[in-house]
Amino acid sequence: MFSDSAKIFIKSGKGGDGHVSFRRELYVPSGGPDGGDGGRGGDIIFQVDKGLNTLTDFRHVRKYAAGNGEEGGKRRCHGKDGNDLVIKVPEGTVIKDFETGKVIADMSGSHQREIILKGGRGGNGNMHYATSTMQVPKYAQPGQEGQELWVLLELKVIADVGLVGFPNVGKSTLLSRVSNARPKVANYHFTTLNPHLGVVDLGDGQGFVMADIPGLIEGAAEGVGLGHAFLRHIERTKLLVHVVDAASTEGRDPVEDIRAINRELEKYDPALLTRPQVIAANKIDAIYLDGEDPVQKLREAFDVPVFPISAVSGQGVRELLYHVYGMLRNMDQEPTVFEPEFDLSQLSSGIQLPFEVEKMEEGLYRVEGPRIEKMLGYTNIDSEKGFEFFQNFLKKNGILEELEKAGIQEGDTVKMYGLEFDYYK
Repeated sequence: MFSDSAKIFIKSGKGGDGHVSFRRELYVPSGGPDGGDGGRGGDIIFQVDKGLNTLTDFRHVRKYAAGNGEEGGKRRCHGKDGNDLVIKVPEGTVIKDFETGKVIADMSGSHQREIILKGGRGGNGNMHYATSTMQVPKYAQPGQEGQELWVLLELKVIADVGLVGFPNVGKSTLLSRVSNARPKVANYHFTTLNPHLGVVDLGDGQGFVMADIPGLIEGAAEGVGLGHAFLRHIERTKLLVHVVDAASTEGRDPVEDIRAINRELEKYDPALLTRPQVIAANKIDAIYLDGEDPVQKLREAFDVPVFPISAVSGQGVRELLYHVYGMLRNMDQEPTVFEPEFDLSQLSSGIQLPFEVEKMEEGLYRVEGPRIEKMLGYTNIDSEKGFEFFQNFLKKNGILEELEKAGIQEGDTVKMYGLEFDYYK
């Protein structure tokens, strides 16, 4: 089953916590702190796999998490880093933030491997926090939390030329004749339910990639049928070939068919109508002229090249292909790559401050930490603004939360580096 979109949850690894320990050796009566640092959390990495051409696997597994970093150890031992998680996707996959729809990365062209979510940093062990006033730090830095995100994966095929047209006009037949692609061909509407890519080889190193975009219907731009799923594959193409049933074997008007398809393209993305277009007037072997020439009608209705062809017999196909190749040679040869729009830095979670909360006795608590000591040194807590800053600092860094977990009640006393405060909510 072909699948060209999927919603998945990704999460990078948490950094390992720093360790609290003290050197204990024979003949070393007062060894200092020797707690090691925590390991780095694993990254979430997307990588192009040339052997994949669908997103079907993501329908079965929807949550992906990298490894967490290990806690630091005694004797300054560094915790092991968490394992990165490499997620393999087909070339042409666009990764979007699910909530906003903004592009995070486009796995195309030179973008074959992208780090999407960085793992959390490991926390510092207590060996980093010994000072002249605190020679026995009993706290270490917690590891940074990993980042998490729901993302939408969309596969947008990479082709130079897109074949567009209503169902059953001969696009699949044309692609199978001129390339190595082998789409199913049958006389049913919506026979093609997934894009087929084929390499058109004109010899002497000349050629291009052509995609059979599944048949469109009116209302496709509003999502009628599988409209959106089909239209997204046109976005990368440099040139569009309208394939129409010039013989009107099913009673359709080829001129009105092209107008209807162009209306759907414009509704979906007006920029699509700026792409060069060519008309392939197919099934000319079934035309029996007893009135107006349908090919001439197409030429009069549209100011683009019109090539009468028969995808079945091959008549006129060579002329069409060489004209298309000549147009492509004058265009930018780099594939269309969608630029990132989503700022991943907004996901960064600040690393927590190391601090220690201790209940010394009923109604008396002690709080210590290197940033707390430093903050008290430069903050005038006797002023209204200074004390407000002090309170916000305690709240923002989780210190008030830890005091509440330790059981503090209103009116209890908190000691911080020679200062005492009464606790009130």
